[in-house]
Amino acid sequence: MERKRILVIEDDDLHYELYEEALADYDLVRARTASEALAKMARSRPDVILLDHVLDRGEEGLDFLPEMKDLLPYVPVIVVSGALEAHQQLEALQGPRRAHYCLTKPVDLDELRRTLVTALKECGEVEIVRQFEALERSKRADIEDLLSRSTDRLTRQTAIRKRLQDSTERPNISALAREYRVARRTIIRDLNELIRRGELPEEIYPRWERTEEGEEDAGDASEREGRA
Repeated sequence: MERKRILVIEDDDLHYELYEEALADYDLVRARTASEALAKMARSRPDVILLDHVLDRGEEGLDFLPEMKDLLPYVPVIVVSGALEAHQQLEALQGPRRAHYCLTKPVDLDELRRTLVTALKECGEVEIVRQFEALERSKRADIEDLLSRSTDRLTRQTAIRKRLQDSTERPNISALAREYRVARRTIIRDLNELIRRGELPEEIYPRWERTEEGEEDAGDASEREGRA
């Protein structure tokens, strides 16, 4: 059986030596920073990612978690850190670009091995297949609509990226919303996702403007509710 590849993002030599000994049944690939890890992930897909939070060069692992999940959305991530507060652990385990597990340092190596076995068996592509099978069993009438909306979103984002990638002007949110027949907040979300994935430069829609747009939309919604 082919040995599973574990990408270990860990700057501490002692902890990495412990991993090497405890996880001798796996092929370990090491990165000392999240930036280095992203480059290695692009070249060779790991089966599981072990992610420390405090890394070399002042990097913080959780800051890079969204990029990792965008690059390899089906690869399970196990955060192993002694520097996270309880609320940070909860945040890491929530949302579409989440980690699957959070373990605390000093890590219990037996627990780590058990977690790896579970992650390889239950998470990643297996998890996605299981979710689709559950949808089929439940005979959800809206599954085609869900898939269509996902395709529409990607098509719209591709069109927006092609239009704006060589532009230096601030995009007209309202005009784009009218053209694609969606809400302004949908266009704002598309721009945020394109910028986060590096497909558009942040200069085209700076963070302070994105925040301002979000506040305006929230204000518009409150005003509509007040009139209702």
